[in-house]
Amino acid sequence: MARPRFLPDNFTLMLIATVVLASFLPAHGEGEVAFNLLTNVAIAALFFLHGAKLSREAVLAGATHWRLHLLVFASTFVVFPIVGVALKPVLSWMVTPELYLGVLFLCTLPATVQSAIAFTSMARGNVPAAVCSASASSLFGIFITPVLVGLIVVHHDGNSGASPFDSIGNIMLQLLVPFIAGQLSRKAIGKWVERNRGLLKVVDQGSILLVVYTAFSEAVNTGLWHQIPPLALLGLLGCCAVILALMLAITTYSARWLGFSREDEITIVFCGSKKSLASGIPMAKVLFATGPLGAIVLPLMLFHQMQLMVCAVLAQRYANRQRTAQGGQAGKGAKQAKATASKAATDAKPAKSDSNSANAGAGR
Repeated sequence: MARPRFLPDNFTLMLIATVVLASFLPAHGEGEVAFNLLTNVAIAALFFLHGAKLSREAVLAGATHWRLHLLVFASTFVVFPIVGVALKPVLSWMVTPELYLGVLFLCTLPATVQSAIAFTSMARGNVPAAVCSASASSLFGIFITPVLVGLIVVHHDGNSGASPFDSIGNIMLQLLVPFIAGQLSRKAIGKWVERNRGLLKVVDQGSILLVVYTAFSEAVNTGLWHQIPPLALLGLLGCCAVILALMLAITTYSARWLGFSREDEITIVFCGSKKSLASGIPMAKVLFATGPLGAIVLPLMLFHQMQLMVCAVLAQRYANRQRTAQGGQAGKGAKQAKATASKAATDAKPAKSDSNSANAGAGR
């Protein structure tokens, strides 16, 4: 039986089911701790498998793709804040002042890492460049975000809270160490990973589902949904949708205008249009220790869920286009080969006829 066109793909349905599950049965207490641990393990496994899959030549090529990294960096730390500030006169009436403060804060944050790489992999983009670009964004963001917050959000003293070096240590431990371990073990398990690509897909999608469940569970447990007017919540959803749509359009058409390949375009879109909840929550606790923390992090929570849902659909569409393009190229190659063989056969017929005529003439 054919699948109805209006029905979303399986992964999108799993994302919706995960959000519904977290809304009615959020993880809390020991369960929340267990799911956070499981999420960290899944993310580490994702980076380990990508490290084992990617050749060192591919990793070096991704690291030296400076035009791509520059565009992603500019989208994350320049275009995003400009969009947030420019849209304030247009969108601020839809939400409370505290909520739009949170909107400006999310515009200053670094890009998400694990989901950007997972979506890039699902969409068949440039994964080595995504690993380098997203990881660099997260590292540099620890220092750049506080400066941007001071410039466009609020003045703060930043005297309390954890050291930014703790965040760097966590990123190194959770992301870079597994990736390097995978690279070092590539000779031993690289061929096995290539033969079992389905396992990598399961880890890609599983890590995203775990991030969605744990993040949405945290939002439900904090009770923020009951602390703001319903109209302001709807307005906040509208603000997040407008900003996300603009950034997706800007990154997509910038990549095409600058002549990047389809694989690079995928990486730019998924790394340059996303914001990190994992980095944003700890930063908010440091930067807004005496401010309205709940209202400030709520836009980030909603934007995070929205970007995961939208990018899941985009990743599936990109992957389908890539498969269609590859199938079209294979079909075109087969047709060309057939046409060449047919032409060769046609050219051979006159030669055979001439040979027969020559023989007949010799007989006479």
